[in-house]
Formats: sequence, C-alpha cells, structure tokens
Amino acid sequence: MLSRQGHRLLQLGVALFLVSSFEGFVISGFAAPRLGFSPYSLMALLGVLFIAMGLLWPKLHLVIAASRLAFWLLIYSGFAIVAAYLLGAIWGAGNSTMPLAAGSAHGSNFQEAILKIVAYSSAPTGIVSFALILWGLRIGDAESQHN
Repeated sequence: MLSRQGHRLLQLGVALFLVSSFEGFVISGFAAPRLGFSPYSLMALLGVLFIAMGLLWPKLHLVIAASRLAFWLLIYSGFAIVAAYLLGAIWGAGNSTMPLAAGSAHGSNFQEAILKIVAYSSAPTGIVSFALILWGLRIGDAESQHN
C-alpha cells in the first residue's frame, strides 16, 4: 500500500508541474493577476513536495490507517491552499485572508468567507499529515536492535 501511495504522489507531482505550466499562460487573464501568480508558484512547489514525498513514502513505518490519513491529509492540504489562491485570483478577492498576494482585491463577504475557510483548513491538515510522516520515519524496532 505504501508503495502504491508513493507512486500516486509521484504522479500528482508531475501532473502539478503540467498544470502549473498551463496556468502560467492565463495569469494575466485573472481578475487579480498578482494573486494568480501565487497558485502558479504554489503548484510548482507542491509538485516538488509530492515528488519528494512519493520517493520517501515507501520507507515510512505506518499502519494502514495512519498511512491513509497522512496521504489524504497531505493531498487535501496542498490542493486546498492552491484552490484558495486560485479562487481568489478568479474572483478578484482575498485581501482579508491573503493580503500580501491579493493587495486591494476584495470580494463579497461570501467569497472572502469561502477563501478563509479553504485556506485556513489547509494548515491543520498539513500539520497532522507531516506529524504522521515524521512519526513514520522513526527507526523500526527490528532496525534499531541491529544498530
């Protein structure tokens, strides 16, 4: 299972590079182009992260439930923050949640609330995923007895 999840992360990482490449062509067409640059760079960074995690994943010492949780929380966390910035760029919104990137782009109260929920939900899910991954990198009982 860990090997299959690792392979999926590798696929997602490469797919993110591809999507990021195409998104670069439409940045100037967004309602908030400066904000549109953020998902472009976030997708490239997320692609590198997913490729690195995909290579690391089979080495984790996690039970099935923990590996599933870490896997899906990692994916959710990455895509949630990209989605928040992408929606902000499309809507021309986001200065209440991401003021440095959004500048003066301010959407309706509903749009700003959606962006806040999606963006802020990426942090705790990412933290839990990385904590599980760190736990999975511990030295296994059999390996620690041989060293």
